[in-house]
Amino acid sequence: KVDRKALPPPQSVSSSPAGTYVPPRTPTEELLAGLFAQLLRVPRVGVHDSFFELGGHSLLATQLVSRVRSTFGAELPLRALFEAPTLQGLASRIDSARTSGPGSQVPALVPLPRTGPLPLSFAQQRLWFLDQLAPGSSAYNMPFALRLSGVLDTEALRQSLEALVHRHESLRTTFRDEPGGSVQVISSPTALRLELVDLRSLPAEPREAEAQRLSEAEALRPFNLSTGPLLRTSLLVLDAREHVLLLTVHHIVSDGWSMGVMTRELAQLYGAFASGLPSPLPSLPLQYADFAAWQRQWLQGAELEEQLTWWRHQLEGAPQELELPTDRPRTHRTMPRGAHAPIVLPRALSEALDALCLREGLTPFMFLLAAFQLLLSRYSGQDDLCVGTPVAGRNRAELEGLVGFFLNTLVLRTRLDGDPTGRELLTRVRETALGAFAHQLIPFEQLQPMRDLRQAPLLQVMFMLQNLPPAEPSMPGLALHPMPTHGRVAKFDLTLVLSRTGDGFQGGLEYAADLFDASTAERMARHLLVLVEALVSAPERRLSALTLLAGDERRRLLVDWNATRAALPEACVHSLFEAQVRRAPDALAASFEGECLTYAQLDHKANQLAHALRRRGVGPEVRVALSVERSLDVVVGLLGILKAGGAWVPVDPLLPRERLAFMLEDSGAEALVTQSPLLERFPEAHRARALCLDTEKDA
Repeated sequence: KVDRKALPPPQSVSSSPAGTYVPPRTPTEELLAGLFAQLLRVPRVGVHDSFFELGGHSLLATQLVSRVRSTFGAELPLRALFEAPTLQGLASRIDSARTSGPGSQVPALVPLPRTGPLPLSFAQQRLWFLDQLAPGSSAYNMPFALRLSGVLDTEALRQSLEALVHRHESLRTTFRDEPGGSVQVISSPTALRLELVDLRSLPAEPREAEAQRLSEAEALRPFNLSTGPLLRTSLLVLDAREHVLLLTVHHIVSDGWSMGVMTRELAQLYGAFASGLPSPLPSLPLQYADFAAWQRQWLQGAELEEQLTWWRHQLEGAPQELELPTDRPRTHRTMPRGAHAPIVLPRALSEALDALCLREGLTPFMFLLAAFQLLLSRYSGQDDLCVGTPVAGRNRAELEGLVGFFLNTLVLRTRLDGDPTGRELLTRVRETALGAFAHQLIPFEQLQPMRDLRQAPLLQVMFMLQNLPPAEPSMPGLALHPMPTHGRVAKFDLTLVLSRTGDGFQGGLEYAADLFDASTAERMARHLLVLVEALVSAPERRLSALTLLAGDERRRLLVDWNATRAALPEACVHSLFEAQVRRAPDALAASFEGECLTYAQLDHKANQLAHALRRRGVGPEVRVALSVERSLDVVVGLLGILKAGGAWVPVDPLLPRERLAFMLEDSGAEALVTQSPLLERFPEAHRARALCLDTEKDA
């Protein structure tokens, strides 16, 4: 999203070395200058002006390439804009592309007759499959709440919503399986009913609370993709001049860009209908079903194989799992709870980030992705990891005004091996991003990821830099205020969502609350900010030299929490425990989730383990790894190891497999005490020397 306030004034728009405006000279430069000005919202563009210095970013770059195709008939790769970002340089690339002959032949995007079955797009096919896999989930609901302050014409609003549904076929589409495959079913236009919920009988404070509750409940109410409708509308009446419009649509027929289209068109329609005028919107030459059929026709054969070949090479040997340490074990839930930890990059830091990106030929998206991947690498211990990112999927100008599910997910793989510098990491991420954007049309499901109900296939982490075109709606006589919609469902373990504001990059870390505590997510957010500051201030430093800890946290960890000096008795822990056993054998010693052990029972279990360890040669100076899930086995294992005379090596079973193997090898542990469900996480050599507490026998 372009921040208009951040744009230079008209008299200093030119970024030429001399700081003077040099007008376009050739016909190509003239036409291209118009495209620059239209997309970047600047009054004029000189031949030496850079697309990115004028406010361009990855999404606008994709739109520019689309307009170059339709205006000049030239296929220009996205990389060309990064290599020649000035008006003069890009115009030269366009002229060269036109003289070198046509590139790959893309079939024309034309309306499809509605006489036969209408196929699903690849993106729709993915969500249709997921809905059948986990029916009743609201994970792909797209809720939108808009507060309307002023005199509202309710009938004009209803007519506007109705006209919107009549205008866009996707908003009256449902889905079903037929012998020949899955198809879209487009219903005929009918009257739309706007549900009214009158809250005026409630006092002011409970009324606001009830409006928020209804908004959250509506956001979580599931859709039936076979019967529809897949758009729900309701209007909460707070008083004569205060209303809240709730609009919820399923992702299979919409996306973030579509929500902007709907908001803008709704405002235009309301303005006309409230004044007694007809719809001001021209008819649409295409509908989403036309795109779906075109996509199926084009993305096959040689074109599909070319794109797949690049992705196969890119993802060869990629890890299937990002093994982040979680606060709780992973379980399967149809609607995993989501929560949010805010992130704010101060304005000064954001401006320094922008300046670095311009110097290095990057976009802020690439920089922030690199910082996020570095953070994930530190937390997981992996130097090869994949992060997903959504792309708009509207690579043709005629698709920009449609409502539909064009979104695609790209897998961005980065290798951090070899201890690169920050600048080298940014270069790696830049190359990965450019390659992925150049092959962004391959549907995510074509990569054939492994399905696992416990986690998303291939991707557990997403990154989004919100830069969609601004909706900027306005309705006559009304002040519009978007309301936050809660009731999140976590589609992924972690999702970093940022957007550019006048005060810098802001957003948050959305996380699966079933896996992570709020304190963990907040700590990740703080560490990300520290890494961004380090990469901006010293990109030449090695990654190993960059710390996650700010001054206060470093002091707390290294000084405050290590002030553990205390007077201790001259006896071993297990000896003190045995003395207590003799004093009070039947007293409660330990409890966990309803399970209890007396001192005598705990002593008996610890002795059993100690004897088993002694038979395996455990004694003084022998290290024994203890790796069990939270349970009474933690206490049994600790006392048993100490009673055998060994040294206890605590090993968290939730650590990544590579980290577990390293800890066992580095500590020199000669035995392993664990639980049978955890055995597969350990190297085979250590499994052979393991004792499983839950089976009370050697593994």
